[in-house]
Amino acid sequence: MLEKILERKVCQYAKDHGWLVYKWVSPNQRGVCDRILFRDGYTLCIEFKQKGKKPTKLQAHHHKLLRAAGIHVEVVDNIEQGKEILDAEDNSLIR
Repeated sequence: MLEKILERKVCQYAKDHGWLVYKWVSPNQRGVCDRILFRDGYTLCIEFKQKGKKPTKLQAHHHKLLRAAGIHVEVVDNIEQGKEILDAEDNSLIR
């Protein structure tokens, strides 16, 4: 599946479940996650990849920095995985 189709479907699912979803574009800063999502004071960053592909070294570096700052970062390569991550986050936010 193309990355853009995966991204579109998972982001629509997130929006349908109350998340604010933004495309993350950072001029002069390559390697940031594809999307940044917000809900109930919580931030989640998602990097979308085609099935079996891994983040680049630069992307992995940014993921490490974000995680060190307390931001939840996920790499998603299929629709079901993306939905499961969002459902798990929904469940943890309810508590």
